[in-house]
Amino acid sequence: MKKNMGKIDRILRVIAAIILAVLYFTDTITGTIGLVVVIFAGIMFLSSLMGSCPPYQLLGINTCKVKEPK
Repeated sequence: MKKNMGKIDRILRVIAAIILAVLYFTDTITGTIGLVVVIFAGIMFLSSLMGSCPPYQLLGINTCKVKEPK
């Protein structure tokens, strides 16, 4: 997959994923909503590790600063 996420975008996603996971594991968010939140956090974390976001690709968004080859 082509990378389409910049460094700041990736860092913010990891921070958000950690916050959501902490809320779930401390029983602040429970039940079905809690499961949805923890799955969403996992997807955010994995996409930040890969550097590629499929919805970004569908929408044509690219926050990655890639140098053009000369």
